[in-house]
Amino acid sequence: MRYIDIFAGCGGLSVGLQNAGWQGIFAIEKNKDAFSTLKYNLIDHGHHFQWPDWLDVKEHDIKKFLDENEDKLRELEGQVDLVAGGPPCQGFSLAGKRDLSDSRNKLVKQYIRFVKLVKPRALIFENVHGFTVHFQSQKGRISQYSSYVINKLEDLGYRTDSKVVDVSEYGVPQKRRRFILVAMLNANPSEVFAHLESNKSNFCREKGIKQSTTIQDAIGDLEEANGTCQSPDTKRFQAGFYGRAESGYQRLMRQGLQNHQGAVDSHRFVNHSATVIQLHRDLLDNAPRGKRITPDDGYVENLKRRGVTVLDANSQAPTITSIPDELVHYEEPRILTVREQARIQSFPDWFEFKGKYTSGGKLRKKEVPRYTQVGNAVPPLFAEQVGRALMEVMNG
Repeated sequence: MRYIDIFAGCGGLSVGLQNAGWQGIFAIEKNKDAFSTLKYNLIDHGHHFQWPDWLDVKEHDIKKFLDENEDKLRELEGQVDLVAGGPPCQGFSLAGKRDLSDSRNKLVKQYIRFVKLVKPRALIFENVHGFTVHFQSQKGRISQYSSYVINKLEDLGYRTDSKVVDVSEYGVPQKRRRFILVAMLNANPSEVFAHLESNKSNFCREKGIKQSTTIQDAIGDLEEANGTCQSPDTKRFQAGFYGRAESGYQRLMRQGLQNHQGAVDSHRFVNHSATVIQLHRDLLDNAPRGKRITPDDGYVENLKRRGVTVLDANSQAPTITSIPDELVHYEEPRILTVREQARIQSFPDWFEFKGKYTSGGKLRKKEVPRYTQVGNAVPPLFAEQVGRALMEVMNG
């Protein structure tokens, strides 16, 4: 069963599909840093993609790629079982500005164009919940991008079904609601959602994890108290070691590591100032756990962030985003590391992240550093379950 991943990011969806038994053909991702992470893990070391000779193994802009390779893509018709992926979500997110004119929203049309050329047997499209919510423009027009995509796919002969799914019900330790659209040429997409729902408890049991995984289940073995050393990839920073694995989820995330020694990949601690450390201590002492608070709530003084959540060790995290200082560790006076956020997103620990850790200012619109790569990804553990359900339905 062969698939193409478009708008692939750092490869979260592909990791899940790989674990479900799918074979990648190639992946399209515009950003250099995100693609370098995907390339390192799934091409250079994982050998997951059967990359075609006519396509350079590098980052590609989807529109330019389509303009230059229409004939090659038409030749793939009948050879591709699945096209996976969804356009960047920032323009649709309810947590953002929801600008109808955001140029990233127009990438939906490139998605449809890609599908029209390749004509895969099936599609899996993932995006934020806001993808289903109407835009109200200044001219009074109303746009709902999910309806646009569904109508276009049905015009191409696909049967479609869609749901808003919370991945916290599938073993992933975060409350993350996502719009999932399945489209199929010769099968009923509703059966995919039925398989996904009926299989989730057995899947978690097979993996040795709880269906409702807590924060402590996920990252309890990554505390700074385990000790630190010089960060292997950044000067003047400290990185952390593993503690003892205390949960099935921690053991699952560590699978695939060969005789690991030293610092955990991307487990670099932020160099907080004394003032910020004190702020985090005040938050740990006074703020409610698991609830997003703002400066106006008055729990602590000197809170200048738009919003912050002190994690509840015995519950799930809120949605992991690209802004790391929105979450404070449940016990230590600090924000999370990239590896801790990756754990909450269900990336296995063998998956190494490349590029900068963070960006600021105007660079945020151009760069996709490690925290952003993690926040933008599809949780691999959920993607694996979707991949299994698709395969079951498509194989009858």
